Amino acid sequence: MIQGQQTSGTNSVAQWAALEALEGPQDFIERNKTVFQGRRDLVVSMLNQARGIKCPTPEGAFYVYPSCEGLIGKTAPSGKVIETDEDFVSELLESEGVAVVHGSAFGLGPNFRISYATSETMLEEACRRIQRFCAACN
Repeated sequence: MIQGQQTSGTNSVAQWAALEALEGPQDFIERNKTVFQGRRDLVVSMLNQARGIKCPTPEGAFYVYPSCEGLIGKTAPSGKVIETDEDFVSELLESEGVAVVHGSAFGLGPNFRISYATSETMLEEACRRIQRFCAACN
């Protein structure tokens, strides 16, 4: 009974919020669209400059799914051989302090997921670290 009441209908506060989102001001959409396209383009460009990474340009969302297939079989700076996308993200975190999500969690290995819903400054730094990590893999 409790589970049925919690999942079978949207609460009244959420209903009013949804109505306001649909009928309220929409001017922020175009502004945010431009900001997010710039972030996306920055991340895609910088990741495509990283050795062993291929990053297609997504058409929506706020994240990219670059492939790290070009680094599978390479040795990370720690000396560990990168065998999977999970190895790649673990070694990237340990070596450069950059947290990304392995694509296998979404059925998309050997890719990894990066959100670009943060500042350009943080994205540039993260992408420089990813480039440095990839360059150090042999």
